[in-house]
Amino acid sequence: MSTNIHTEFHRFLNRHDKEVLLGQKGLAIWMCGLSGSGKSTIANATERVLHQQGRYTIILDGDNIRSGLNNNLSFSDQDRLENIRRIAEIAKILIANGAIVFISAITPRGELRDLARGIIGEENLLEVYVQASFEACQKRDVKGLYAKAAKGEIANFTGQASSFEPPQFPDITLDTEVLSVEEAAIELVEKALPRIARE
Repeated sequence: MSTNIHTEFHRFLNRHDKEVLLGQKGLAIWMCGLSGSGKSTIANATERVLHQQGRYTIILDGDNIRSGLNNNLSFSDQDRLENIRRIAEIAKILIANGAIVFISAITPRGELRDLARGIIGEENLLEVYVQASFEACQKRDVKGLYAKAAKGEIANFTGQASSFEPPQFPDITLDTEVLSVEEAAIELVEKALPRIARE
């Protein structure tokens, strides 16, 4: 690290001050799963429920981040790692300011999820596995990506050319082949509430 960097964190208002103002605790709700499994859809639905409850929320959507901040990254193993590192660092800043942050990102391997957890902190992370089989996601193909991958138009497509490792011990699993969006959102809100409520 450069010796010319002098951080200013010690002079900022602290996290407690921000959380008191917002009436909530900051938390990262990290949603991983195959493309088309329902991560963004459930994040959107859950955010609306929390918003109606007066909670301050932010969504960091993988595609949105890749269209801006991370538009210089490919889907190679090294760039996937950098993509997750940057997203986790953003989430860490937002959580420190009292926000409830939804992260909707495929995050296909355990090492990537461990990286995010190491940056954000175990106590600040709710890991959500949005479960759906490759076949179910391929049938939905909401973004047309599976059709492109089948034609060889997408390199390193997760679940096909690049593997997806399901998390071993997620805080919650939402099976979107069984649950409706509304049911999944309700389950997620119930799981998150004890982590975001101020005593």
